[in-house]
Amino acid sequence: MAAIEWSWSRLMEFMIQSAHQLEVSPIVKYSALSLFADRFCPSLTRYTVGSNGKGNWLLQPIRESNLQLFALIALWISSKIHDSRPVSVKCFKSLGDKIIKDEHFTTRDFLEAEIVFMQVLDFEIGTSNIAFLLLEELLLQFKGVAKVGELLRFEACMDLMDLLYEKKETSTLYRSPRSLAASTLIASYLITVPKQRWEFPILPWGKYFFPL
Repeated sequence: MAAIEWSWSRLMEFMIQSAHQLEVSPIVKYSALSLFADRFCPSLTRYTVGSNGKGNWLLQPIRESNLQLFALIALWISSKIHDSRPVSVKCFKSLGDKIIKDEHFTTRDFLEAEIVFMQVLDFEIGTSNIAFLLLEELLLQFKGVAKVGELLRFEACMDLMDLLYEKKETSTLYRSPRSLAASTLIASYLITVPKQRWEFPILPWGKYFFPL
């Protein structure tokens, strides 16, 4: 797992840039980040030390190029979940050929990596409780109780969420999508809303920072 820690920021930057190059929707991008950063990477240690991960060349050893492949797989799975016309594996392979420098992956490698990715997640790929959707919900509540909420740009929230994903130091937030959503909203508010207009409303923050 040292490779993940050493290259975390670069790996997250790779994934975010890949999403932008593919021009996927925000829900596809952030669902993929949730699948990869929140679930896949933390599960690798458990999976590889068990019998399931032994012998698979994509996991033994775990190289940065292999993790880049799995990042693209997360985007592919997310696109298949959310898009009526998912991005094709051909598009992902073409992108991988351009931006994965250390190794060349075939279409068959992408298909095998998808199976391995799903196995690491125990085939649990639900995306109904991700930080992006919770952030949308929280912002709607915010705008409903305070006019100043109209000054808060959702684009700024997404930019900040990208930064939080790129920082390994904030990875504890990934374990709680509600905390990540609330932290993103508060920080974005303080950054984008003029100080003289601050009017922070009372919202049910408890369920975001201290979920039952």
